[in-house]
Amino acid sequence: MNITVLISTFNRCTVLPTALQSIAGSTLPPEVEWEVLVVDNNSTDQTRAVVEEFCRRYPGRFRYLFEPRSGKSYALNSGIRESRGEIVAFTDDDVTVEATWLQNLTASLHDSNWAGTGGRTLPAKLVPLPSWLELGGKYNLGGTLCAHFDLGDEPCELDQAPYGANMAFRKRLFEKYGGFRTDLGASPGREIPRPNEDTEFGRRVMAAGERLRYEPRAIVRHPIVEDRISKDYFLTWYFDFGRAAVLEIGPRPDILGFPRPYLTLLKAILIMAPLRLLRWIFAWGTQERFYRKARVWQAAGEIREIHRRWFSKRAALGIFIRPSRRNRKSDAQAPGTELR
Repeated sequence: MNITVLISTFNRCTVLPTALQSIAGSTLPPEVEWEVLVVDNNSTDQTRAVVEEFCRRYPGRFRYLFEPRSGKSYALNSGIRESRGEIVAFTDDDVTVEATWLQNLTASLHDSNWAGTGGRTLPAKLVPLPSWLELGGKYNLGGTLCAHFDLGDEPCELDQAPYGANMAFRKRLFEKYGGFRTDLGASPGREIPRPNEDTEFGRRVMAAGERLRYEPRAIVRHPIVEDRISKDYFLTWYFDFGRAAVLEIGPRPDILGFPRPYLTLLKAILIMAPLRLLRWIFAWGTQERFYRKARVWQAAGEIREIHRRWFSKRAALGIFIRPSRRNRKSDAQAPGTELR
């Protein structure tokens, strides 16, 4: 088996057939063996029945896998372990792909020059957009709206991570660098501000020196959810994205004895946030102004998460805020109480 197409799905039985049917129509050279592995991430609808119907219609092409642990990262990692392909291609459960998508996305991965690829993701259909929202261009917010990823018509080396709706990696990368981070993926009952496990993996392997290629002819069409076309949605998204960006970095050692979260918080408050605020204030044009505003909200989210991490670290070390003056006497008299 050369290629595994991996899809994680949760309670999307109404839209999943469209995605699977478009993938089933893929055209690849006869010597290329490929499969579609659908990971059911603990769905409670008719997802299993939908996938099993495709397994009957296309024997040997589709497979079903159930992952009981809720969270997309768990589903993707289980799928990677069960995949039979040397190349693993990823897409979403609500997209449609062009017939040549899989061939174009994976063709350059059959030699050793590239470790992964990202394709072009476009809106499934155009809808009226407000004047403040730009889809593509310098102030593009399309990634938030529909995983929009369009770097032009020419292939090139990527300097940004592709989205999970349209990417492929050699399977050996997961063996070498690990799978998707489960602490970043969405999961019921956990406060995950913004799932970004797919782009985190791309950034991780690029930071390790691996090369990723942009494939403009590997085209996926992603629906636009019209309920998301509101300023409140975008600003909330960017605030959460800022929090997720801090979570992605993870803990790092202190600098010259100074706690790094404290120094990072000062940098964010004194440099980053004011700079973005000034860019917003002096922005020219409706689209630029809202883009700059969203970046300010992102900075606020970063500050919020750095602050939360700093106080979490203090609590873990047993360092608490000094009590107020009026409470010090009673606290000092309590047996076993130590003021810090």
